[in-house]
Amino acid sequence: MLDLLMQYWPTLLVGQYPNGPLGGLALTLILAALGLAMSMPLALLIALARVSPFGWLRVASKALVNVVRGMPLLMLIFWAYFVVPKLTGQVVSGFWTLIFALVVYESAYLSEVIRSGIEAVPRGQIEASRSLGVGYWTTMRKVVLPQALFNVLPSMTSQFVSTVKETSLGYVISVNELTFAANQVNNLVLTQPLQVFGILAIIYFLVCFSLSRSLSWLDLRIRRSRAMA
Repeated sequence: MLDLLMQYWPTLLVGQYPNGPLGGLALTLILAALGLAMSMPLALLIALARVSPFGWLRVASKALVNVVRGMPLLMLIFWAYFVVPKLTGQVVSGFWTLIFALVVYESAYLSEVIRSGIEAVPRGQIEASRSLGVGYWTTMRKVVLPQALFNVLPSMTSQFVSTVKETSLGYVISVNELTFAANQVNNLVLTQPLQVFGILAIIYFLVCFSLSRSLSWLDLRIRRSRAMA
């Protein structure tokens, strides 16, 4: 197993780069970061719609969230792969297809995380703000959301770790992420699938465990600095 790792670690780390497209673990982390970052604005809008005073907006956003959360990510990737090019009339690469699917999928989950944070803010603060003549949207923007986003920071960071693992589904549309790179290595050696995918499992564990611990440490630092402020 160590011999395989020593021989093929560049492929697992960066794919064929610099002689070809970037791939492997580097692309996995890029996909996860982009997918989560681009889903945040959409998730925020959906969360605000879920707690909106307008009934039709609440119903529509709830239906959207339930539909997306009830759909396997793999099916969403397939839909994006076949439907997005027809809608745009353009050839869409596997990279952007996977990004599109991740943004839609993660926005539904993150919106529920943000909604729970909004609803956890004491109602009295909202009522006090409104009694001072502050409008609903200004209250949400300046009073509720800063507290809500801070309270759900641990859940949002853990979602990044989940997204790292979800990028492995990009393998089915030939996105050259870590799982695809491991399969390329397996096709080269042919007779050692247990060792190749064992290395893959170890890499995913080390990356996700390290990210989880690092993000927990960062969250603790932020909370301590805010408590002392």
